[in-house]
Amino acid sequence: MTKIVNLFIIMMLLSGCATPLHQKIAPNRENLLKLSIGISKEEALKIMGTKSFSTYSQGNVLGIPSYLTITNPYRSEVLRGNDDKTFEVIYYVTDVKNDDNAITDDELTPLIFDNGKLIGWGWSFLKDNVKKQ
Repeated sequence: MTKIVNLFIIMMLLSGCATPLHQKIAPNRENLLKLSIGISKEEALKIMGTKSFSTYSQGNVLGIPSYLTITNPYRSEVLRGNDDKTFEVIYYVTDVKNDDNAITDDELTPLIFDNGKLIGWGWSFLKDNVKKQ
């Protein structure tokens, strides 16, 4: 049994940190640098991309890969601001905390729009300007 555990640990070390999921979402992180305040939602979507992609993650503790499809943007919602304004927020997958086939909020970056114009992005901006209902 210890040989199996040792083999698993060696395989994990040799595989490194750059999983296929990391590689697929790298453009999302890079594209954040191309955004600028005031661009239209359409421009932001063009920069960030709207194509879904399929990849696999390590899946479970045994390292058995599971396949998943990630949409770009990952999700969207409408929220109220601190002054009762309405904002549209779209989220892109930009990080992988755990290669577990589950996308959590801390692996997303929000883009915040007011009347179709990008006013900011990132969790700090969202928390400072928009309240959850």
